[in-house]
Amino acid sequence: MYEITWSLSTIVAEIFYCIIGIIFILTGVKALRDTECKERLFTAAFWFVLAATFIIGPYVPTWVTGACVVGLAVLSASKKVVMTKNDVPSAEETRANADKYGYKPFIPPITLALAAVIVATVFTSLGSNNAIGVSAVIALIVAFVLFQPKIDTPVKDGTRLLDSVGVTGILPQVLAALGSLFTAAGVGDVIASGVSAVIPADNLFVATAVYCIAMAVFTMIMGNGFAAFSVITVGIGIPFLIAQGANPVVVGALGLTAGYCGTLMTPMAANFNIMPAALLETKSKYAIIFAQVPVALIMLVIHIFLMYFLAF
Repeated sequence: MYEITWSLSTIVAEIFYCIIGIIFILTGVKALRDTECKERLFTAAFWFVLAATFIIGPYVPTWVTGACVVGLAVLSASKKVVMTKNDVPSAEETRANADKYGYKPFIPPITLALAAVIVATVFTSLGSNNAIGVSAVIALIVAFVLFQPKIDTPVKDGTRLLDSVGVTGILPQVLAALGSLFTAAGVGDVIASGVSAVIPADNLFVATAVYCIAMAVFTMIMGNGFAAFSVITVGIGIPFLIAQGANPVVVGALGLTAGYCGTLMTPMAANFNIMPAALLETKSKYAIIFAQVPVALIMLVIHIFLMYFLAF
């Protein structure tokens, strides 16, 4: 059982985790109501079990949470989690709303981004990890003021979007946890021992290039820049750059964004690359990745030179 040290930040975080859990529950209920779906019981079970890990995860033995994760993996691998029937607006309704509101739908997302920055930098007692949740509430209020929808519209559209995304929606969380597991297992030390045989002594440019490229490649494997950052920075960034006099702020900032270059080139970053392709109904599910690869490679080269000239 995980012991929580309660503070304002953790209390707010638990509230948001419970809200997310409720959304998962509603998605499961949506699946149960679709009597035409052959896998509705398994699909509902997936969302209910996932909801339980978010709502009661800290209060049950860790082996219970582990069993839930295994169960989720089995349901996903056996393709028992499917998209259920959705009440999608017609093309005519979508066109009419687009003509009516124009560019107003961009206001809530911009509000969310700005509010997240303000909350993270000004209201530090809330914790930077809660900034996106608080800003989402603010953006939702702005959306209600602008569009005056029915009170249940956010719930219906939210569960519809989550249902459309499916199991890939929790992939970032799983990969981030995997990154922490790799770090605890000492993968970074193994990488450091291997890289030491490749990087020439005192060649800072090669060390910088190896670090940035490794960040991009490992992000492509993990699908998550944060997961790669903990492993590659321990294995390469600290011993071969920071220990040689590099500015740790520059190495950390540019190292993480170098990893994001890998995010643009991998299907493992499903929420960025596969999910939009599915929602846009592109001919190839990798169409977005193919379009992003040239930009990602150029940006990766730029990162190498920026880090070399700014960090030393």
